[in-house]
Formats: sequence, structure tokens, C-alpha cells
Amino acid sequence: MQAMFINGRGALDDAHRLIDTYGDDAGFEAAILAEQSRSDGNVVRFCHWRQIERVIATLASDEVHGSIH
Repeated sequence: MQAMFINGRGALDDAHRLIDTYGDDAGFEAAILAEQSRSDGNVVRFCHWRQIERVIATLASDEVHGSIH
């Protein structure tokens, strides 16, 4: 997996809000929001929600990625 890029605190806040609201289904909800944004033609929001989906998957993973210091 490549290094995770997180575009500011707002991205983490959105991920946290979805996890609090949807629990294990938070990633699915982020995917739904991404698809809605794509359907609306909003590329920026589509990319945002896809990033949130990846952040949620990373937070839920037990695997270690990158270097350990």
C-alpha cells in the first residue's frame, strides 16, 4: 500500500463522524456518498469521499504500513 495522504483535519473529522454513526459499515457509507457525488457531477466531493473511504479502511486495518520508528 502506498503512503496515505490525508487532506487536512476535515478529512479525519468526516471519517470519524462516519465511523461513529455507521460503525463497521462506515466505509460503505463513504462509498455511497462518493457515488452520489459522482452522479451529481461533483468531482471534488467524489475524490473527497473516496479518500475518506480509504482512510476508514486504513484505520480499521490491523496491518502495519510504512516504516516503524
